[in-house]
Amino acid sequence: MATNQLERIRAMEQRLDTIAEATTTLSEALDRYIAVQTDIEQLDAYYGSEEWRTDLADDTAGKLPHDLKRGVLSEDAVWNALAEVRELNRQIEEFAETVPRKLHH
Repeated sequence: MATNQLERIRAMEQRLDTIAEATTTLSEALDRYIAVQTDIEQLDAYYGSEEWRTDLADDTAGKLPHDLKRGVLSEDAVWNALAEVRELNRQIEEFAETVPRKLHH
């Protein structure tokens, strides 16, 4: 056995392990992302709506419980989350357009 043959096999084995880990991680993350699409749509519809403005006004007026988690009433938190969704969708589309479609097998 040639040294370069063993090195090649080891290198390809490492690539196989790296690909297997990355595809498993991405598949799980994509499943979770797909599962929250309705949540994304509902948050997008809520943000800036009349209901959101009423909720924000009531919060500002002190009408909501003090221990209520209210990040959704923070303009920055929702804006940033929806901006991340848009950026991720752009990256997914860009990747889908540029990834090589043909594998040898």
